[in-house]
Amino acid sequence: MATIEIYTTLACPYCTGAKDLLTRKGVSFSEIRIEGNPDMMAEAKKRSGGRMTVPQIFIDNEHVGGYDELRALDREGKLDRMLGVA
Repeated sequence: MATIEIYTTLACPYCTGAKDLLTRKGVSFSEIRIEGNPDMMAEAKKRSGGRMTVPQIFIDNEHVGGYDELRALDREGKLDRMLGVA
């Protein structure tokens, strides 16, 4: 199984969508809540190449982007392989 990390905020519908998609895939993930935590915000920005939005998703330390990119990987049939569920 892959190691999955997601930087999120509480009131983000895209964060909820990403977590729901991964849950449906049957994989576990680490959620890193960044609201009110400037250090975690800075970490997410640095790791994602300067992106300021959430979610920011990493699979085995590879930045895959946000919710739209995660869904695109799923539609293209690439996500299961990345998650180790194929």
